[in-house]
Amino acid sequence: MLRRGVFFSHRDLDLILDDWASGGGFFLYTGRAPSLGMHIGHLIPFMLTKWVQEKFSVNVYIEITDDEKFLRNPEYTLEETRRWAYDNILDIIAVGFNPDKTFIFQNTEYIGKMYSLVIKIAKKVNFSEASAAFGLKPSSNIGTVFYPAIQLAPTFFEQRRCLIPAGIDQDPYWRLQRDIAGSLGYLKAAQIHSKFLPPLTGPEGKMSSSIPESAVYLSDDPKTVERKVMKHAFSGGQPTADLQRKLGANLEDDVPYQWLYYFLEEDDSKIKRLEEDYASGRMLTGEVKQLLVEKLNSFLEKHRERRENARELVDVFKYDGALAKRMWSSVPP
Repeated sequence: MLRRGVFFSHRDLDLILDDWASGGGFFLYTGRAPSLGMHIGHLIPFMLTKWVQEKFSVNVYIEITDDEKFLRNPEYTLEETRRWAYDNILDIIAVGFNPDKTFIFQNTEYIGKMYSLVIKIAKKVNFSEASAAFGLKPSSNIGTVFYPAIQLAPTFFEQRRCLIPAGIDQDPYWRLQRDIAGSLGYLKAAQIHSKFLPPLTGPEGKMSSSIPESAVYLSDDPKTVERKVMKHAFSGGQPTADLQRKLGANLEDDVPYQWLYYFLEEDDSKIKRLEEDYASGRMLTGEVKQLLVEKLNSFLEKHRERRENARELVDVFKYDGALAKRMWSSVPP
């Protein structure tokens, strides 16, 4: 994902590596606004976060923002967002985090422990700054005005520098954090930004949980995956096989190729060969789509197995693991 530019920009990643080299270390933070079913694009920041944790053996804090989901969506009840939080946590655990170095927490459960920190943050951010960063309006409910202070709080859970792998759409939060960190006695957070996995239906934008044909959900069975890819995946190939063999595909518009760029094996020579064969016309659109179906179903089969095992680990990540116990037994600094 780093070599292929899926994570395409950063802020202060060099300082994170300097901290590590000097023995100071760092910690990781990312999160999830729960929804009724996660799609495959939602896993990308978690996959990189898990990889970094594994390589550097560092702590990970994962915030489940059931409060934000409730506040920003008039049609949702708090009971629904809490229920979705549990299901989403299973998918996050299935990525493979270290249970003793990972703390997964729901805001509505943990807010009492971090409230003192949250109000210190809230006092540093005025309404104009929050409105400019998040597009708030006079009609916005006051919960959404206060909420950014809650999302910023985990960046201050340790005195070391925080690294945040997340989608580029989350960047306004981290710019605000960097504005106030010094005044609170903390280091500015570092970020590494991911692109959005494009929707099946076209090369622009991002997948939407509210548009089922645009996404492959983690719960989709093999036949559903095949139907979605074969029917809805936008192709940059030519309208006929003869023209495809003659002219080749436009890879910039071809969603199956772009998804394979994310999910094909580590060996970059395979994606390079696919790129050359498809662009030259040696491969047809149907062949590329079928390859994507195979890769997605293999990936999802393994994920579902790990997700089922995750049911026994929820309490470990939320309450009983080494990092979780520490966070529940003391107030964040």
